Amino acid sequence: MSTVMGSQARPAAAAGARVAVAQPLWVRVTHWINALAAILMVLSGWRIYNATAFFDFRIPNSITLGGWLAGALQWHFAAMWLLFVNGLVYLVLNVATGRVQRRFLPLSPRAFVADFTAALRGHLSHDDLTVYNAVQKAAYVGAVVLLVLLVLSGLVLWKSVQFPLLRTLLGGYEIARRVHFLAMCGLVLFFFVHVMMVILVPRTLRTMIRGR
Repeated sequence: MSTVMGSQARPAAAAGARVAVAQPLWVRVTHWINALAAILMVLSGWRIYNATAFFDFRIPNSITLGGWLAGALQWHFAAMWLLFVNGLVYLVLNVATGRVQRRFLPLSPRAFVADFTAALRGHLSHDDLTVYNAVQKAAYVGAVVLLVLLVLSGLVLWKSVQFPLLRTLLGGYEIARRVHFLAMCGLVLFFFVHVMMVILVPRTLRTMIRGR
């Protein structure tokens, strides 16, 4: 009897251990570093935009970073390298550990529409935090695409002469400026939705801090 119970308890304990760790340590560390670097880049980028605004509005200086153009550029470049190195580590580890396949794939338009509709109705389940729904998958993949676009357009703005082909592919320097700004707007929208989802499902924040 004890043998049977022990054999049943071991699989149950093993299953519990597998479910317990929702976010491994490397995911949590790189996530928070990415978040910090992206926020620093956005705030300093707003100050840079104010110095050379190309739309009919300006961002309040009180919510920008850097104080003046030179200071904002220093913050921007420092955060850029932090985001580049940490983001590269994040992507490599996601691929190397198979997390990309487990968490973000497969992703289909049909699944996205179904989960998005369920989310609008308040029927989207968040019981298992180790599994991403299609809306989460699309949001995270979209955020990565936006970050890549920010890096590519940023290279054109930073070293336009050194990257002539990239500048041409993006439609020229002035178009690259707008692409960079609009990609930043998309990232800010992602931040807003991400924070709203955390407020609605606070367990996700605890998971990203504790991992369990």
